Amino acid sequence: MSMTLRVIVADDERPARQFLVTMLRSFDDVDIVGEAQTGTEAIRLIERTQPDLALLDLQMPEMDGLSIVRSLRHGRIPLVAFVTAFDEYAVSAFELEALDYLLKPVDRDRLRKTIDRAHERLERDALAEQEPFDSAQGRRDKPSAPAERASPALAAHYIDRLPIRKQDDIYLLPVHHIASAVSEGELMHVTTFGKERYTMNYRLKTLEAKLDPKRFLRVGRGALVNVEAIRKITPMPGGSYVVTLTNTQQIRVSRSQSRALRGHLLRV
Repeated sequence: MSMTLRVIVADDERPARQFLVTMLRSFDDVDIVGEAQTGTEAIRLIERTQPDLALLDLQMPEMDGLSIVRSLRHGRIPLVAFVTAFDEYAVSAFELEALDYLLKPVDRDRLRKTIDRAHERLERDALAEQEPFDSAQGRRDKPSAPAERASPALAAHYIDRLPIRKQDDIYLLPVHHIASAVSEGELMHVTTFGKERYTMNYRLKTLEAKLDPKRFLRVGRGALVNVEAIRKITPMPGGSYVVTLTNTQQIRVSRSQSRALRGHLLRV
């Protein structure tokens, strides 16, 4: 990586904080710009140093890691990875669009993946902010200057893992493993390429906003499909379609979404 990632660490337990800091210092592409041991200190540190990534313990005096993120001003929120000894907050972290969720004791290779993910996110944001090229004029249009870096919750960030609770466990499902998501009343059924099926109490519309629209396509009022999972598209009477996925699922495309399907996949 050519860019140095500016990181802060917040944990009220000094041994845990130092353990994390020591691992971070072993990475050549990381610059630790500060440490905090309470939620209040973490907020002040973030607003003062404007780090690229904040590693926040979820259980700290005064306020927890989730409260820290909610208390930060828009435009002042860095990428966030939560660190905890418990996995019960994974779904809440997902709601706040956290970059990652690390369980203690943090493994070095797992932390490395978090750092890499932060680099990838920042590089993607940098590309998105480049000036658009006007081919007609042969020049680049100058965009209006952003006042501050946008909050992760406001920017076009898409999740790469979906936390799903199953009994007492929480599964972190990579989104590229998802073949479809289908709503049924208050429930949503997520099916993978390998035909694994997970059920969660979550709105399809909310999930859709968190997924890359180039990868996931709405095919009906209650269904999203991964375009990479579509094996066959069968025309039906009345101008609608049925898509057959590689996992053998068959999902009907509503008439209202058929035009989007034709424009997205059937245009030569």
